[in-house]
Amino acid sequence: MTYTDTLDYLYGQLPMYQRQGAPALKKNLDNIKALLAPLGQPQQHYPTIHVAGTNGKGSVSHMLAGMLQATGLRVGLYTSPHYSDFRERIKIDAEYIPEQAVIDFVAEQRPLWEQVQPSFFEMTVAMAFEYFRKEQVDIAVIETGLGGRLDSTNVLQPILSVITNISNDHAAILGDTLPKIAAEKAGIIKPYTPVVIGQAEGEVLAVFRKKAAEEGAPLTVATDTYNAVPTVRALTHNIFNVYRHKRLYYKDLECAFAGRYQRHNATTAIAAMHQLSALGYSITEQHLRSAFRKLRSLTGFKGRFQTLRQRPHYVLADSAHNEAGLRDVLEYLEELDYVQCKHFVLGFVQDKNLDELLRLFPVEAGYYFCKPDVPRGRDAHEVVEIAARHGLAGRAYASVHDALDAAQSAAGYKHLVYVGGSTFVVAEVV
Repeated sequence: MTYTDTLDYLYGQLPMYQRQGAPALKKNLDNIKALLAPLGQPQQHYPTIHVAGTNGKGSVSHMLAGMLQATGLRVGLYTSPHYSDFRERIKIDAEYIPEQAVIDFVAEQRPLWEQVQPSFFEMTVAMAFEYFRKEQVDIAVIETGLGGRLDSTNVLQPILSVITNISNDHAAILGDTLPKIAAEKAGIIKPYTPVVIGQAEGEVLAVFRKKAAEEGAPLTVATDTYNAVPTVRALTHNIFNVYRHKRLYYKDLECAFAGRYQRHNATTAIAAMHQLSALGYSITEQHLRSAFRKLRSLTGFKGRFQTLRQRPHYVLADSAHNEAGLRDVLEYLEELDYVQCKHFVLGFVQDKNLDELLRLFPVEAGYYFCKPDVPRGRDAHEVVEIAARHGLAGRAYASVHDALDAAQSAAGYKHLVYVGGSTFVVAEVV
């Protein structure tokens, strides 16, 4: 099989949540266990950090990988979904898994897969775990998919668990209240294993404290100790003053990730860094500063607040796709006083509450609606009608690229073209 044939098999033969939705998900860990047993439990051959959460888990995973890489370690990183290249999911020191490694693994495992009938995500998890073992990584950072308790990655026995935050997303799968969603995410908390919570309070924090107590897992809440205050906000980066117990701890910490929400991701990663230091990993302030400053080049991060163009107008792509994520992005954009006018290229998938999302967007802007090129994509004409109920005037376009072309044609000097609404829209432009 060629690499293209291999990808066609991965995408076409077996269910994939990103394309099909809830029917692609499994209700237990039996399949992933069946895939890993013949491989000799590869995930047990190197230490791992397990990262879950509604928003920010991708950013935090890349921040942790970057800090560990800065110390000279060989670091595996598993994230999802991918944007333009399947191999983005599985990286070592920012280098994608080779095409031949994907071909060989699928060919070797296909007879077993035909028996077990695993999901697309289960196959990629097994591929990542085995690849990291073969390449003898020093440590791996593993991001969950949707949840935690029943996520295919939850066969790990990590040295550290991290949960970034909880907000409403995938309610039909994870639960229709924040405590229910938190209970699913809390499933990654393991016996006697330190856990860092990025942001949580009230009933959600109570869920995490209860689970950690049951497991004897030392629990740290990042916001109890750290606070990052932006001193510079831009489309390409942030600069923070980081406070520890209200005293200045890191002055002018530059982060190559832009976006309002990155202040929370930064403090979560810093809290996790200190837990890793307690476990024997020597991550210094110099390592932290170097990693944060070079995060995109160091880790290959893409798709989040990614600037695609700066002249004569700005083009920004961001894959925030739920209420909490979009609210943070839009509030950040409002703070950029050098942006004089906004144009939004937006597309969504079927299982999103569009009334909930579209009410967040400003009326004074141009809108270019499109359908992402996946079966779950929402018809753009339907989105136009829903948007009109919220005072958002725009047109439907045949494709993401048609919508983007129209937005760029309308954009003037110091105007911003924002591309988002769904990961799949962003995947077509980055």
